[in-house]
Amino acid sequence: LQLVESGGGLVHTGGSLRLSCTVSGGTLDKYAIGWFRRAPGKEREGVSCISSRDDITKYKDSVKGRFTISKDNAKNTVYLQLDSLTPEDTGVYYCAADGPTIQAACFMWGYGSWGQGTQVTVSS
Repeated sequence: LQLVESGGGLVHTGGSLRLSCTVSGGTLDKYAIGWFRRAPGKEREGVSCISSRDDITKYKDSVKGRFTISKDNAKNTVYLQLDSLTPEDTGVYYCAADGPTIQAACFMWGYGSWGQGTQVTVSS
């Protein structure tokens, strides 16, 4: 399974970005996908995830209402819409896959396949 992130960049506070995670070697109906980030000097943390079945989503508390995860099974791509960005959202964002599994749940741990990451920088 291979994952490739794209869509990162530099934005001002309050700006928006849409990250994409394109998956090959497997289909999204069999993999839960998670988004994680690593801020400078901090440990990697889970941001959001979406289940393989029924598109159940989960978010880190600090991004609820600002970030939206979605997926397009036909394109085998998962998106993370980032709105109302703040400098605290700066970091390298990674997507990861858990599976194969078919379940209406996702978690912020246990991911075995990872992308290379995309940089998000929010200036104040």
